[in-house]
Amino acid sequence: MAESSYNSKGEQMAWEDREIIAQFLCRDEAAIKNTADKYERYCSSIAYRILGNGEDVRECLNDTWMKLWESIPPTVPEILSAYVGKITRNLAINRYDHLHAGKRCGDSVDQSLEELKECVSLAHDNVREEMDRKDLEEAINRYLDGLPSKKRQIFVRRYFYLDEIYQIAEHFHMTESAVKVGLHRMRKSLKIHLQKEGYHI
Repeated sequence: MAESSYNSKGEQMAWEDREIIAQFLCRDEAAIKNTADKYERYCSSIAYRILGNGEDVRECLNDTWMKLWESIPPTVPEILSAYVGKITRNLAINRYDHLHAGKRCGDSVDQSLEELKECVSLAHDNVREEMDRKDLEEAINRYLDGLPSKKRQIFVRRYFYLDEIYQIAEHFHMTESAVKVGLHRMRKSLKIHLQKEGYHI
């Protein structure tokens, strides 16, 4: 039996992603199908948390594959899964904003973005744009790198994937109160971190 070209599932996934990126760079349309085959469930999960509607999710995914085709090249993602997830998230939030223009629904998306205002001191509709600025993103990543794994995962699930509090509590076998307290403390420490990094809060 021939020796496997990889030693672990992680190496296999990395190899598959490199192949998909290479297809994008060569303008091979198979890249779109291969990305969809591998990441549709992952991206659907991200989009559904934000949009909560199957039709909107399907349109968001179609936009995701098109955005990938348009952006690779010139972009060459270091981690394809993170790149695809970020595109899906941003497109889903854009769609959400469009669908709810002029009204605040008080749901998880609104609530999680409102919570971040105390860290970045921005108007609601500008939080996403500011969060996507490279320098601020890097500053927040440095903060997250210094957190214990569990706290980092809780923060990301709330503010990247926009999970609701009860979903985080169930996932980590915590009370909702404990999740809220933990997130509040992380937002306070993030604000201090950003101030030290030179951001005016």
